[in-house]
Amino acid sequence: MVAMGLLFILMQPPIPLSWAFQSDLIKAAHQSSDDISIYGILTSKPTWPSWLLIATILLTLAAVTSIIPVKYIVELRTFYAVGVGVTLGIYICAEYFFQAVILYPLLVATIVCASVFVVFTHLPSASSTRVLPWVFALLVALFPVTYLLEGQLRAKSIEEGEEADKFTTMLAVEGARRLLLGLYAMIFMLIALGVKFELASLLHEKALERGVAPSRSGRNSGFSPKLRLIRQCRASAAPSFTIKRLAAEAAWMPAVGNISTVLCFVICLILNMHLTGGSNRAIFFLAPILLLLNQDSDIFAGFGDRQRYFPVTMAISGYLVLTALYRIWEEVWHGDNGWGFQIGGPGWFFSVKNAALLILTLPNHILFNRFMWDYVKQTDTMLLLTMPLNLPSIIITDIVTVRVLGLLGVIYSLAQYLISRRIRIAGMKYI
Repeated sequence: MVAMGLLFILMQPPIPLSWAFQSDLIKAAHQSSDDISIYGILTSKPTWPSWLLIATILLTLAAVTSIIPVKYIVELRTFYAVGVGVTLGIYICAEYFFQAVILYPLLVATIVCASVFVVFTHLPSASSTRVLPWVFALLVALFPVTYLLEGQLRAKSIEEGEEADKFTTMLAVEGARRLLLGLYAMIFMLIALGVKFELASLLHEKALERGVAPSRSGRNSGFSPKLRLIRQCRASAAPSFTIKRLAAEAAWMPAVGNISTVLCFVICLILNMHLTGGSNRAIFFLAPILLLLNQDSDIFAGFGDRQRYFPVTMAISGYLVLTALYRIWEEVWHGDNGWGFQIGGPGWFFSVKNAALLILTLPNHILFNRFMWDYVKQTDTMLLLTMPLNLPSIIITDIVTVRVLGLLGVIYSLAQYLISRRIRIAGMKYI
């Protein structure tokens, strides 16, 4: 009841006049004369979808607190997942895509698939391991279909309308497509987080089984009360669909988590290109998404927990190098006039100088990324020789990205030296 009251206060859903006091002052505050003079008469969005969001949040709270026993009844779990997906999907359609009515079935189907996948990944049933890969495949297939259909719906209106209408329609299409990219990035991030959580829980469960297994041979094993409590909780709360069966039948989970992580990262890079023009700072916030990658037998066969930071550092280095090359190309390419290369000219000097400075930053990045993969210690002489190569790139470059690469190369060199020293000290203590 407290949660419902807070939702009413924060979201202010539409209530009939007979239920509440309607003041003319409150009505006038929502649309002032200044707003009309500046923006014109705007079409107000419907307010009824807030009821759907309130229902979604309350259903989720009821399921989490076991008021709705979704943990024990599979049919109820199915109805809950589909119901939450439908209410949340209709809310997103009416709130953010109210002009593209034809996309409503695709968007609702997308949210329903995501809801079913998340719910049955966390609370699996006897047949969910066979169905969930197809649900995820449908979700991935809906992404390009919805994205392309959004542009095709208004293509004719762009061609047939006037210039002002064409410009407005193009802006609306771009805005809707960015919203779609953000929505699917959020969905894939949620799926990757859910899979990562379940796999971590599976590993923790196996570790507990190895720690508690010897106590089954005798009654008086002398384990601590905490371990005995964990064993009793596991014995009383263990479902018929055990973790071992999940591990045996749900071998697709790491691959699905990896695909979701990669798709989320790529979509975020595309959004970064559209929103910021390819900001260098954004990669430092987006690269940690790759920490959600898992080891599997198909996509990342040699990848393990030891190499979990390698994709992050590799993505940062690769993105910055490609961005620097693009900046150089953008400076010397003059469109239809071709390349601005003239021997001894400013374009030729700019490209040669910055390309050379970019190459000087590569040794430290290559050494550090290789070190993050295998943790093989490099000699101190190698690090001392390569670290000064970054100084010219920091001082005399004309491209900010090359300067960032130089600074990052120095940081990588120092970090590699400190990590290698710590590993060596730990190894000597062990010996």
